[in-house]
Amino acid sequence: MFSRIPSARSAGSYPETVKRLKKALADADAVVIGAGAGLSTSAGFVYNGERFEKYFSDFAEKYGFQDMYSGGFYPYSTPEELWAYWSRYIWINRYTDAPKPVYEKLLELVRNQDYFVLTTNVDHCFQKAGFDKKRLFYTQGDYGLWQCSEPCHDKTYDNEETVRKMVEAQGFVIAGDGALTLPEGVTLKRTVPTELLPHCPVCGKPMTMNLRSDDKFVEDEGWHRAAERYENFLRTRGGKLLFLELGVGYNTPGIIKYPFWRMTAQHPDAVYACVNYGEAACPKEIKDRAICLEGDIGAILREL
Repeated sequence: MFSRIPSARSAGSYPETVKRLKKALADADAVVIGAGAGLSTSAGFVYNGERFEKYFSDFAEKYGFQDMYSGGFYPYSTPEELWAYWSRYIWINRYTDAPKPVYEKLLELVRNQDYFVLTTNVDHCFQKAGFDKKRLFYTQGDYGLWQCSEPCHDKTYDNEETVRKMVEAQGFVIAGDGALTLPEGVTLKRTVPTELLPHCPVCGKPMTMNLRSDDKFVEDEGWHRAAERYENFLRTRGGKLLFLELGVGYNTPGIIKYPFWRMTAQHPDAVYACVNYGEAACPKEIKDRAICLEGDIGAILREL
């Protein structure tokens, strides 16, 4: 349906393009937000550099990896060490607030509009910022949920209480705002107590993260309800639609990017907006109804 390579960019200068997006937001009868990893990166949830060193320097020293993603796939020799790593990872990326108020700025822009959010992010930032839970569809899971590794049944389980205990058992102190600190003189442990290891309450097998990485991902009742609400939103909204894509790359373009292109083409009054750092483009077939903005999402939202 579309050109092989989406190379079209918005015509006009950066300030003019920002004005076009501002007008599209104001004129929209409904806004469909598609959010990818770039949105959380703009909010400060980066997975390498200073933030990685602050919480994982002991793992980096022992194993040599330099970012959180790599550590998440490392074949640790014991489940106690695996969950020492993952409990820190979960806590700082799910139960603490993003360093920058990018999600809050986005909510200010759409709070009084008819909106729905489709996201591949799994860090819960939308709900923490105050977005209506019933207007969110997390397609790829949630750092805050566990599932059976088999899985023997389609149910997920909140992990906050156990993850908190795991983090504290390693030597961290959790502040009232959820921030992790390491008391002076305390040496971190790279293991958690065996009794904290999560097991399925039905079959007894180890629990794993509820993240879509293979065909064992559990789509629980809440996932299906959210999917139905999203489909209903798309089915019942007409008029001027704005498909607002924020920080979506090409790792899983079939979830947000390609459907947004297709729906823009199908709705004559729709506008497609892509805000991204380095990948703001669209197919030439919808160029006349597209707004492509290169730059930091947080900075652009402030301008809007």
